[in-house]
This record gives sequence, structure tokens and C-alpha cells, in this order.
Amino acid sequence: MSSQYDANGTPENMPVDGPEPTVETLQRVVEGLQAENAELQDKHLRAVAESQNIRRRAQQDVEKERKFGIERFARDLLSVADNLGRALSAVPADLDPAMKNVIVGVQATERELQSVLERHGVTRIAAVGKPFDANLHQAMMEIEDPSVPSGTVVQEMIPGYLLAGRLLRAAMVAVSKGGPPRAAAEASNDA
Repeated sequence: MSSQYDANGTPENMPVDGPEPTVETLQRVVEGLQAENAELQDKHLRAVAESQNIRRRAQQDVEKERKFGIERFARDLLSVADNLGRALSAVPADLDPAMKNVIVGVQATERELQSVLERHGVTRIAAVGKPFDANLHQAMMEIEDPSVPSGTVVQEMIPGYLLAGRLLRAAMVAVSKGGPPRAAAEASNDA
């Protein structure tokens, strides 16, 4: 509700000419002004709350961008880490001394790459020997192994990574089957 004022700055519904205003008329004017004041206070509080919400959301967006802004770059860099790992795993054991120095250099490069990834919040998911977790692992195959509890990761084909605690890439794994149920195996290990 907004009051209309005349040229003299008095409310239009307040009589100026003529007899003196009655108490009832003044009471209605006061009630109208109080209602208008309450409405304006409500609008003000809502505007303040909205601006605080916008500021909070903007701050959260900045924090999220700071944390996860490198996600695409990190995901692309993982293929480099994978290729270095594959190259090192394919190296035969019997090498001449000159080639061993090259391999040592490639191993140092792989360690440095892993260190750089970790400094920027990209961490490798531990998979082998852990229970299968669909949130972190992607099962590529099952391997029959009665000596290992069912549902245990027994082989990692491609490592998985987290970025600041959020899944960047699931680990591609092989899971055991045919062994004792996982809960029974854990209970016998605790005894």
C-alpha cells in the first residue's frame, strides 16, 4: 500500500480544508501509515536476505571453480599418466645398462607427474585388495578365485582418480568371485 500525497506533502485522504480532522480520521491515517511501514520493512528484509543469498551462492561458485576448475585438464592428463605406466610395465627385466638408465628416467618422470597431480588435488584410488565399490570402481570382469573373498578387487587394469574428493575417473578393475562371502571373510580375519 502506498500513500498518495498532495502538493503540500500531506496525505490525500487527510482533509486539510474545512473542519478539523476527527480522531477516527487521524486513526485511519495512522493505521494506513503503519501498514505501509510494515510492508516496506518486509520488502527491505526480503531484499537484504536475497542479496545475502546471492553473495553466498557467488562465493560457493567461486570456491567450486577454484576446486574443480582443472577437472577437464586433469582428466586429459590422466591418459599421459596411463601411457607412462603402461610403458614401464611393458619393460622386460633383462635390459642392457644403457636402457636401464632410460627406464630410470621414465620412472622419475612418472613419479613427478603423480606428485604434480597430487599437489593439485588429484589422488589415485587404491583398488587392489579392497572391497568392490561401485562409486569408485568399474568392474570389467570377474575372476574365479576361491582363496579371495567374493567382491574383492584382485586386478586393476586402469587406475581411478579423485579430484578434491570427487570422482574424476573410476578404476577399471577385475573382481573376485567364488571365494567366501566378504562379511564372513572379514569376521574370520578379525578373530
